[in-house]
Amino acid sequence: MKSVLITVVAVALFVAGAEIFLVLGVSGLVGKHLFLENLPDIVMVQKMIGGINQSTLLAIPLFVFAAELMARGSIAARLTGMVEAFIGHRRGGLSHTTTGACFAFGAVSGSAPATVAGLGKILFPRLIATGASRSFAVGLIVATAEISLLVPPSITLIIYGWLTGTSIIDLFAAGLAVGTLLAAAFSVYVHIKSRKETAPLGEKASGEARWKAVQAALLPIGMPIIILGGIYSGLFTTTEAAAVAALYALLVETLITRALSWNGVAKVAESSALITTTLFIILAVGSFASYLVTVAGVPAAIGAFIAGADISALQFLLIVNVVFLIAGMFMDPVSMQIVLVPVLAPVSMALGVDPVQFGIIVVLNVAIGTITPPFGLDLFVASSALRVPVTEIIAGVWPFLLVNLVVLMLVTRFPSVSTFLPGLLN
Repeated sequence: MKSVLITVVAVALFVAGAEIFLVLGVSGLVGKHLFLENLPDIVMVQKMIGGINQSTLLAIPLFVFAAELMARGSIAARLTGMVEAFIGHRRGGLSHTTTGACFAFGAVSGSAPATVAGLGKILFPRLIATGASRSFAVGLIVATAEISLLVPPSITLIIYGWLTGTSIIDLFAAGLAVGTLLAAAFSVYVHIKSRKETAPLGEKASGEARWKAVQAALLPIGMPIIILGGIYSGLFTTTEAAAVAALYALLVETLITRALSWNGVAKVAESSALITTTLFIILAVGSFASYLVTVAGVPAAIGAFIAGADISALQFLLIVNVVFLIAGMFMDPVSMQIVLVPVLAPVSMALGVDPVQFGIIVVLNVAIGTITPPFGLDLFVASSALRVPVTEIIAGVWPFLLVNLVVLMLVTRFPSVSTFLPGLLN
């Protein structure tokens, strides 16, 4: 009965339009007085602060700062130019370029909103100029930007690793494999659509033009090489890699390409601070909510129910997919993980599901949620950045949602899709 009351409070606040940190905080406070009435209020604060007082989470503000620098600097354009030089001549070449550029930019930013904003402004008008419909063009940009949540240095994977204690290095490797698979699936769809609609062929770049494009992109390409090379060689940790990424992006955009002035850097720092503050408030309140969920015995109760119902690991994962897909219609990526992972992860581990596979399933679901109507986060980011009505974006994103679901089913049914690369590296 107590758990039902907490759920009613949380749902009521959510329906009323309260910010997610208030939904978690108020329902957590109610739960504290119901389940832990003798617990001093100061302990609640200690749990919140202690939950985010971890060195792993230091990587988040650093990667956010690096992503903002690159989105406002020249790196997005340089990566796009290199990808286009090699595949832009194919039928529907600019659509393929968009997929490749979003993958490449995601590998240096780790942020889907930064990818939408950084690359969308470059590619959207060019896609329209080639004859693509507005809905398809913006749907393609929004969908391929979600690859950023899977490929390292994914902030979403870092949060999952923090919540569950799973190796972030293993998660990065798995995310790289599944992110590549998702990019390939998008490319197959773009190829089929381009052939069906007889999209125009682009102009093939000369060898000299390709070499110049590669030279221009060498500095951006250097970032993921340094980050991943440093992490997997043991040269530095994920947090240290984030610091290197931020410093690298700062030096490239201010001193080498000179795409940003120091005044521009100050504005980037301000926006990064706002993003980080919002994120950490949610993480802090979520830390106590997770503690309360554990104390209330919710994971244990779900585990007992599943044991009694004799549900297999695969059936459980299918249920997880449904839960996350529904939640993704209404919640932001961080909130989804904060609310659902502490409840579902212990059950998945009790059923013998590899935590890396479960993490990739969670993050892929979260990525799908960012482009799922009616309240997918990136739908509104794209609407604001590209000045396209949300309804028009939704019309163009449906085919890509279906592609996502195919990949999600593969990752759910075949654990090796997400675990083979971490296994090779260990």
